[in-house]
This record gives sequence, C-alpha cells and structure tokens, in this order.
Amino acid sequence: MKYSFKKILDELLKYKKEFVVANIIAVIAVLVSTPAPLLMPLLVDEVLLKKPGFLTEHIDKLFGHQEAYVYILIVLFMTIFLRSLFFGLTVWHDYIFSKISKNITYKIRKDMLSHLSKLSLNEYEALGSGKISSLFLVDVATVETFLGMSISKLIVSILTVIGVAVVLLLINWKLALFILLVNPFVVIVSKKFARKVSLYKKEENRTFEAFSEALSETLDLFWQIRASNQEKNFIKRLFVKSDDIKKAGIAFAYKSDAALRFSFLLFLSGFELFRAASIFTVAYGNLSIGLMLAIFGYLWVMMGPIQEILNIQYSYHNAKRALNRINQIFQMQKEPHYPHLKNPFKESKTNSITLKNVSFSYDDENPVLKDINMHIKKGQNVAIVGASGSGKTTLAQIMVGFYPLQRGELFYDEANIKEIGLDIVRENVFLVLQNPMLFNDTIRFNLTLGKDVDEKAIWKALKIAQLEEVVKSLDKKLDTRVGKNGVRLSGGQRQRISIARMILQNPNVIILDESTSALDIHTEESLFRALKEILKEKTVIIIAHRLSTIKQADYIYMLEDGRVIEEGTKEELIKIEGKFAKHIGGEK
Repeated sequence: MKYSFKKILDELLKYKKEFVVANIIAVIAVLVSTPAPLLMPLLVDEVLLKKPGFLTEHIDKLFGHQEAYVYILIVLFMTIFLRSLFFGLTVWHDYIFSKISKNITYKIRKDMLSHLSKLSLNEYEALGSGKISSLFLVDVATVETFLGMSISKLIVSILTVIGVAVVLLLINWKLALFILLVNPFVVIVSKKFARKVSLYKKEENRTFEAFSEALSETLDLFWQIRASNQEKNFIKRLFVKSDDIKKAGIAFAYKSDAALRFSFLLFLSGFELFRAASIFTVAYGNLSIGLMLAIFGYLWVMMGPIQEILNIQYSYHNAKRALNRINQIFQMQKEPHYPHLKNPFKESKTNSITLKNVSFSYDDENPVLKDINMHIKKGQNVAIVGASGSGKTTLAQIMVGFYPLQRGELFYDEANIKEIGLDIVRENVFLVLQNPMLFNDTIRFNLTLGKDVDEKAIWKALKIAQLEEVVKSLDKKLDTRVGKNGVRLSGGQRQRISIARMILQNPNVIILDESTSALDIHTEESLFRALKEILKEKTVIIIAHRLSTIKQADYIYMLEDGRVIEEGTKEELIKIEGKFAKHIGGEK
C-alpha cells in the first residue's frame, strides 16, 4: 500500500454527496457575500450626492420615499445580514470538509496501525518509536490540515476571486483588468519576502528540536549521568543547545519582523497603487465616487483569497512531503503471515522444540546465528549459555516468533512454525526478559494486560513470584501505579511482575532470558521452589550466567559467536577444560 494524492482523491470521491453539498454551499456563500462591499458605497452616490439609483429606487418601491438615515440603516442591516449569512454558510462548508478530512486521515492512521501491527520487529527497531510516533501525529496532522482547511479555502477563494472579478468588470472593465492583472503580481512579490520568514522559523524550530532531544535524553538517563559524575558536562551541553536557541530566536525575531514589514509595505503599496488608479478614473473617466469606494472594498476582499490560493501551494508541498514520510511505514517489511494449518499446543501441556540449520542476521551481512541445531524434548529443562554477543537472546526471540526465520527450520513437536502461525506460537510460548517493559499503569493492568482475570488467580501468581507480601504492603495494592516503565519498582520486582504475568498466561513453553538476574540468590531459590510445580509440566529454556540458575537445567547448550560449540549435561560440560565455567561468568 502507498498513499498518494491520487489515492486521497479516490477516498474523497467516496464522499461525493458531501463534497457536492459543500460546493453548493460555497457557491451560495460567495453569491451572498459578493454584493456586500458594494451596498454602502452605492449610498454615497444615491443618498449623499443625491443621484437616485438601484438601491434607493427599490427601497422607495417597498417603503416609499425615506429620509437619508432610513436608507443608511436599511442598507446597514442588509450588509450585516449578508455578511452573517456568509459567515454561517462558510462555517457549515468548513464543517463538512473537516468531517471528510478527519474521516480520510482516520483511515490513513487505521491503515498505518494495521500495517504496524504486522510489522517485522527488526524493521520496527530500525525506525524507532520516536520516528513512528512523529509520523502518526505530526505528518498525518499535516495532511489533515491540507485536506480540511486548504482545499475548502481553495474552493471559496477561487469562487470569491471570480465573483469580485465579475463585479469589478461590470463597474469599470479597464480598471478591473488593470487590478486583476497587477494584483496577483503584487501579492506574489510580497509572498517572496514573507517566505523568507519561514526559513528563519525553520532554523529556530531546528534548534528547539535539538535542545528538546538533548534535554529529554539527559532527563531519562539522569541517574546514569549522576552515577558517572557527569552532570556538569551534560548540563554544559544543554547550555550550548540553549544558546543556539537564543541566537536563532534573535535572528528570527528581527529578520522576520523586517521581512514581514517589508512584505506588508509591498502589499500596501499595491493597494495604494490601485486606489490611485481608481481616483484617476474618477477624475478623468466616468467612475463615480461611490463606485470608487466600492472598488476599495473589493480590493481588500480580493487580496485575501489570492493570498490563500498562494498559501495553498505551500500547504500542498508540506502535505506531499508528509505523505512521503507516511509511506515509510508502508514500505517497511511485514513479518510473514503463516497459515493456521496445525496447532501442536492445543492438545498438549508442553511441546518439544527442534531447530534445524537456523541462521539469522539483522543486516543481511553480519550473521548473529550460524547453522543452529537443537532438539529440546517435551518437558525438558534446558539452559543456553554463552558470552555476550553469542546470540542467546536472538535465538530466544526467534523461538517466540519475534524475528522470522531467514534460513533453517523451527518445529514445535512435528509441526513447522510456518504451518502454525506466529500468533499461535506467541500465545503458547512465553519469553520472560531480563528487563521487562511495564506500562505506566497499575500492577493489576501490568499483570493482566487488560484481560479479565480472577483476582484469586492474580494473588496466587504473585505468591508464586515471591511478590505477594510486597503488593499487600502497598496502600492501593493491585491498583498501585508503577510509573513509567515501572520506575517505582525495583529491578527484581519488575522481573517478578513479568514472571507472575507468565504464570497467569500459563504457556506450554517458557523461556527465561536472564529473568532472575536482579534477584538475590535466596529469593531466586525461593522463586524456583515455588515455580517447581508449574515448571515440571512445561518445556523450560533458561538463559543465565549464575550457576545457581543453571542448576535447574537438565541439559545445556553452549553458544559462541552464533554457533553451538558444546552440548550435554552439566556434569559432562564441567569436565570440558573449564569451558563451562568460562561461559557462565562475567556477563550480567
């Protein structure tokens, strides 16, 4: 899928009825507003200069001959009524376009979310959450502004310019042609100078973004900065970024003000040029004073729409660039969709795992896993050990379906993962991470992830996870908020929340990736004793470095540089020239 203006036009055509109604309203609004600037100036000729004409003649037919103030009040009421009617019609018109634009951008966001839900995790990590958030919020909003405001203004502006042009041509065609030909030139020249303002503003925005990014990073990592005694260096860096904002702000303030004033000077000069031309036409032609004043009014009316039309081109280019950025989402590779042909988890409490010649690379150049072969029996407790960078966590994430297989085969029992479906695998294979991610929500929500779970089951899971007493000691217990990413909990408590979440899900296969590294040895021993009854019916894979943790395993695989270099029981591996000791030490 790719979004373009052609595709957006196709979406617009789905609202053909609303689009037609909006355009009819726009036409009526312009027809209503176009005579308004002409009414009062006509009174100058017909009342003040005592040259009866269209207005006074029609008022006389309805009410009889009146005093001057009566004509003025009647025309004033008519003018205000027409302008009010124009206001109401344009609000209605804008509402329809706003509704259409929001429906279209809702569909864009919906399509983006749908694609995002199927996105390869590798692709997601490459783009990053900050960039994706910006695409959803800023760029879609840019497209929405163009659709809702620019297009609606374009229609009204074009119709207004046409309406004013017709009136001016009827008043004095020679003067009208002069105004219609020269006026756009004046506006374009003034916009050239005004456009420079956007460049200064862009630079100021860039410095704000740089400062904001540095500030956010400093605040997020403040504990680490303080622990490293680097506050002065990082604050100094913020001082530099802040100074950049000051310099860019000063440049924007006086240069933009000068550019805007000069732009407005050109605009006013053009206006005065047309007024002078009108006065010449009164002095040396047949234009009346009242019609001259009407032309002055129409000059103001026309310059606004012309500026709107010119502004829309910038809005269009902004929307075009936003669409290009939005398409980055749709260009990102989806994870493979495997059919639900087999479900080895359905009739079994646990499953075997077989990996045949599995290889994987994040960048298609540097392999992280190389021809991995493993067979983990049903109900077996297996440990995977290896130095940092040996590929242990990547292997665990492949087993749970986070990363698609690039080469090789993965089986649960005798069923290939490509016949099971990644969603079915994730329902039944649970990965407990070393640093579990928590929502800025309650303990209850972080355990259930919004599912309706019996409270007794929650407390039972907390008891097994050695967290029951901790939660009971909190004022709001299960309804205690844990803060952003669980900041109000210790590292060990966050790990035990994740373990309790795993207990509630009751998967067939459990992968513990350094999931007890933040616990002291005594708490870890108590935890595994409590888990014993649950784990005995599961296939368990432990990734760890503590000997106390690895003791839980029946069988061990040793990884080095993405390959299995040794495998066997603990007793067998301990005898292999200290290799086992090497691979369980040093890494957190």
